Amino acid sequence: MLLLIGSFLLLMLIGLPVAISMASASLLYIVFYNVAPDIIAAQRLIAGVESFPLLAVPFFILAGNLMNTAGVTGRIYSFAVALVGWMKGGLAQVNIIGSVIFSGMSGTALADAAGIGTIEIKAMKDHGYPVEAAVGVTAASATLGPIFPPSLPFVIYGMMANVSIGALFMAGIVPGVVMTLLMMITVAVFAYIKGWGSDTPFSLRTIFGASLEVLVVMMVPLGIYILTAFGLSLNLSILIVLVILLACDWYFDFSAVMALMTPVILIGGMTMGWFTPTEAAVAAVLWSLFLGLVRYRTMTFKTLAKSTFDTIETTASVLFIVAAASVFAWLLTVSQAAQLLSAAILTITDSKWIFLVLVNLLMLFVGCFLDTIAAITILVPILLPLVLQFNIDPVHFGLIITLNLMIGLLHPPLGMVLFVLSRVAKLSVERTTMAILPWLVPLFIALLLITFVPAITLWLPTEMGLIR
Repeated sequence: MLLLIGSFLLLMLIGLPVAISMASASLLYIVFYNVAPDIIAAQRLIAGVESFPLLAVPFFILAGNLMNTAGVTGRIYSFAVALVGWMKGGLAQVNIIGSVIFSGMSGTALADAAGIGTIEIKAMKDHGYPVEAAVGVTAASATLGPIFPPSLPFVIYGMMANVSIGALFMAGIVPGVVMTLLMMITVAVFAYIKGWGSDTPFSLRTIFGASLEVLVVMMVPLGIYILTAFGLSLNLSILIVLVILLACDWYFDFSAVMALMTPVILIGGMTMGWFTPTEAAVAAVLWSLFLGLVRYRTMTFKTLAKSTFDTIETTASVLFIVAAASVFAWLLTVSQAAQLLSAAILTITDSKWIFLVLVNLLMLFVGCFLDTIAAITILVPILLPLVLQFNIDPVHFGLIITLNLMIGLLHPPLGMVLFVLSRVAKLSVERTTMAILPWLVPLFIALLLITFVPAITLWLPTEMGLIR
């Protein structure tokens, strides 16, 4: 086991990509110790990506890319400006609300940071905000991407822990709202201390227009419910409501109603049992294509091809990491790493709360060095037996792991969001790191609440009958 972990860490320190480091360390361990025939190792490599839930990965990535090329990102930003731009520190609040909406389409922190984050940082700089403030709030709000559904880390965790992905999606909603409120409070505090003003004039008409768009979106599921209550079939009710929605959108030219409908379609579809999370990913792609090709007509063959090739590139890297991490995790299991870790922890404590504190410390440390997907694939099979032994709900544990790893994306040495924002803002890594530090406070408060108040995570999926 020491050879496996030691060679992996050494290769990482040399600067090799995480997937190649894991694959090389695994190969070295197999050759030296002859733990299994070559054919078994090859089978484990293939088995790592031979999973139906993983089909959701390329489709969710494609949906986010298509939304970007369809010009939906700009509409989301304009809507957020109308809704909260009048507040103190207006564009910082816009940054957070925009990320909340965009998270319902992308599912990853990197997509948020590189997508709508680019627009948000430029706008804040143009309005006189220090570049450090723009980078800090963008980094913090990017962590919302994998917490609100759909979430790429939830898909990977659900596959590794054999947990309902739909339950994980629902479990992320309330924690996401808590994180959003904490970030907005943090912006208000910064605005008070630093004297930030509003960035758009207060206008009841503008706020009413933005609020009306939210109301229109909320009326969609309500309208379907009312029509079915009057005896219409579900399919006919959906068709009628969608036709009315499209007619209103064409007539009034809403800013973001169609974009706001994306999470409604995904969550509503899974809740009503119309499709699985994997099928929901396909529905998101179809909706993105409809917006880009039919409704807004901003998508061309060139942009469609670029989105497709970007998706292929991202998917290949994700699945390569999953495959390599699967072999690495299997070798850790064969070398009895789970049993050794279990024995070590049980000698320290028999309290599940102390165990969760130790897990938080471990995941925060791992998140500094290891890619999110790789960390989940490697550590979940090792930690899950202890999670069940301490009677911790796996859905709750999934939220804890994901948030820890999202925080890990924000700081050195391998925080990917840190490097993306450093490049976008043309700021040194050192200055970017210092800009992000104050924004870790609301994230750590959220982490403590989610860890020690399980009801925040489990209430919604329990009420919806997704977990017992």
